[in-house]
Amino acid sequence: MRRWNIFSTLAILFIAGTIFAQQYTLSGKVTSSTNGEALIGANVYIKGSYVGAPTDANGNYSIKLDGGTYKIVCSYIGFQTQETEVSVFQNTELNFDLDETQFSLSVEVLADRAKERETPVAFTNVDKEQMELVLGSQDIPLALNITPSVYATPSGGGAGDARVNVRGFNQRNVAIMINGVPINDMENGWVYWSNWDGVGDATSSIQVQRGLSAINLATPSIGGTMNIVTDPAALNPGIKVKQEFGSGNFLKSSASVNTGLVDNTWALSATIVRKLGDGVIDKTWTDAWAYYLGYSYNINKKNRIEFYALGAPQTHGQNLYKQNAAVYSHEFAKELGYDQAVLDAIPEQGTNFNQTWGPVDPSYKSDVAWNSNLWTSTSATRTDRYASDFINERENFFHKPIMNLNWYSTLTNNLSLYSTLYYSGGMGGGTGTHGSLAWDYSGFSRTPDWNGTIARNIANNGASRGVLRNSRNNQWTVGLISKAYYKVSDNLKTSFGIDWRTAEIEHYYEVRDLLGGQYYYVDHSDFWNEGQKYRKLGDKFNYFNTNTVDWFGGYAQAEYTQSALTAYATVGLSTIKYSFTDHFADDGSGNELFTESDWINGFQVKGGASYRLSDAFTLFANAGYVEQVPIFDNVINDGDGTKADNPENEKFTHIEAGVGYRGWEGKLHLKANYYYTIWTDRANSRNVTNSDGTEGLIFLSGMDQTHTGVEVELALQPIKMVRLDASASFGNWQYTDDVAGRYTDYSGGGINYTDFNYYIKDLKVGDQPQTSFAIIASVFPIKGLTFSGIFRYYADHYADFDPLSRTDATDRTQSWLTPSYSIVDLHMTYDLPLQLQGANFQLFGHVFNLLDELYVQDAVDNSSFNAYSANGRTHSADDAEIYLGLPMTFNVGLSVTF
Repeated sequence: MRRWNIFSTLAILFIAGTIFAQQYTLSGKVTSSTNGEALIGANVYIKGSYVGAPTDANGNYSIKLDGGTYKIVCSYIGFQTQETEVSVFQNTELNFDLDETQFSLSVEVLADRAKERETPVAFTNVDKEQMELVLGSQDIPLALNITPSVYATPSGGGAGDARVNVRGFNQRNVAIMINGVPINDMENGWVYWSNWDGVGDATSSIQVQRGLSAINLATPSIGGTMNIVTDPAALNPGIKVKQEFGSGNFLKSSASVNTGLVDNTWALSATIVRKLGDGVIDKTWTDAWAYYLGYSYNINKKNRIEFYALGAPQTHGQNLYKQNAAVYSHEFAKELGYDQAVLDAIPEQGTNFNQTWGPVDPSYKSDVAWNSNLWTSTSATRTDRYASDFINERENFFHKPIMNLNWYSTLTNNLSLYSTLYYSGGMGGGTGTHGSLAWDYSGFSRTPDWNGTIARNIANNGASRGVLRNSRNNQWTVGLISKAYYKVSDNLKTSFGIDWRTAEIEHYYEVRDLLGGQYYYVDHSDFWNEGQKYRKLGDKFNYFNTNTVDWFGGYAQAEYTQSALTAYATVGLSTIKYSFTDHFADDGSGNELFTESDWINGFQVKGGASYRLSDAFTLFANAGYVEQVPIFDNVINDGDGTKADNPENEKFTHIEAGVGYRGWEGKLHLKANYYYTIWTDRANSRNVTNSDGTEGLIFLSGMDQTHTGVEVELALQPIKMVRLDASASFGNWQYTDDVAGRYTDYSGGGINYTDFNYYIKDLKVGDQPQTSFAIIASVFPIKGLTFSGIFRYYADHYADFDPLSRTDATDRTQSWLTPSYSIVDLHMTYDLPLQLQGANFQLFGHVFNLLDELYVQDAVDNSSFNAYSANGRTHSADDAEIYLGLPMTFNVGLSVTF
């Protein structure tokens, strides 16, 4: 009865608000200041909402609004956006006279931002207000779970350890860009979000383009592209101080200053962040800083420069190992179908269990070390351990600042040049163990026995049998992106550009903690250490490699606009070369072992068109073909320097079509699209011996995947105090055919033929739910107060698996299908109705997983580590390893804006 009363009351209030709310008409005309012509299809809307309307064939618009004061924005491609505040307590006329900019002098152009009703791709925008409402200091990708076909999880729960998939592709095939600069790892395409902690505090907007996207750089954007923009001129002037508290003793302090655009000339934005916490999952603590600086300067009407610098020096404890479900909870394991015999064999550890740490006697005093010099010095930087009573086996420490200098120049009325020169340099790595350590096997998963290891090392006359090591990854990247835009006519615009990058990455092990010993004896000699086998704190061992990546790309693009039609076509070329130096290996001539690949060429061709059928309906379609160059590990084996003579490109073919609808006086927005993507010749390499006796690397081709699906987005704001957003995605991602073939190996002095077969036809692609829904209900009951509830549902989530492991012709079973689940989050912001000496106060709060659901967020099928294999591996729950979703957590705080 209580539930009925609540819903009936809300329904009455909703109906009453709809019937009795006094509405007025805001209308006007949008014209060009140059020639006075009406601008057709310009967007006029309330800032921060979907309420608005496009201009009609005469440049007129009309919006029904409740009485109140609004910030109205008018935007049109090729013209400067205008924003003005207007009070609507009667029918009101508001006209816009926009200044034409042949090419916008803005970072958004460099970042290839898609435009509503113009760009023929599927995309979603998340502005700063939406980010602040839903993020709650989580990793940035987690704010995008409300968009179709996007699945982001915090992985093991460590700060910055999130990962994101789009349309069934992991983030190696998703281009991530900050202010137009790609940040995917140059060697393997991965993205480490801990490097960009704090970017969310400085972000002015994020745009997710799904599919091949409209970007013209030859980046790995098969699943999609995430454009993060931190435009200082787009932010309101002021100073903001924010204090946050949260689960796991989370504490975050941040301060920002934004000048806004001063004298229409310059803008400055700066942010500093300090973050501490114990972590919700055991020992996933964080100790981090973050900083951001953005500066823009309009030299004159035709030239603008920008400078950006951001970084996040941080250290955090990690939870890198998934577990058998029974380790977390026997009750949950029973729901998954476990037999009692399996439960009896696996001790329960709790839902926040993390096997990568162990207690240590506080009397053990030690430094931890890392080499502070990139190249030749063996001197080590020493620091205290994070805690005196425990040690993390897996810990991450890194600082990767990125800086870019942008120049936008209008050379003539028809020609503009946009360029960015950028640098990114990183130092850090992750920890682990090496050698013989003592382990605690009392649980199903082993945990480190630090006290036992320390005692053994001390007893071994100071020679450590096992140590804690750092796996170092020191790197720098320099790049230049330059794009020229030429206006052939009023209807035809062209663009040409280059993309040059070079990177050097250094990998090695170093002794981090001798764990009670005085030195570590390694059982191998190496060229670098001249045969010396004793290692002290901070010394390199095991491997020491330097890799380089050289990249050059170019593109040409044309865009044609005629009345309601917009079409574009892009062709791009890229070439890449890798090199590998093993500083520990002698090439036989007294020099370090060096391997260099040939230049490997790739290309892309794509295009699309959008057509505005009416003020309400827009149609779009796009298609493309991409040959993507292989990553470093598929070209050079960084264990012995073996290289592939003829590495194969991975190939992608893509088509997509969609429709957009805007109706009910701009209060309803609806988008729907269908996509079809084929991934052929997925990389699969093997080490072989060549006919001349040298070692080689060959490619086995034929592994193909098909990704198809339907995506829907809806936004509805029937009245000022209620808004509803929703998204849905229905995917069908699977392997297309079995793979069979033969390769030749000359090992042993003779000719050896090896047949290979992978039985994968019709197996579903794992690692992301293929069906998902999100519903966001927001209410604004009084001025300054926002409540937003988010419901997310996921289904058809097949556990991740290695398709190269499917070599049994009789095993056609799908990987384990994890249970469907739903999550509810609650968000609130309240602008307090008081001012103290010009200060504005805002309370905010977030509750994630409000109902404290227990669910599987990540899973690996037939685990090699944590499967219960007494009955063999059968693609069932007890043969999988999983990460549970985080339990109910909260984040609350107060911000003060001056």
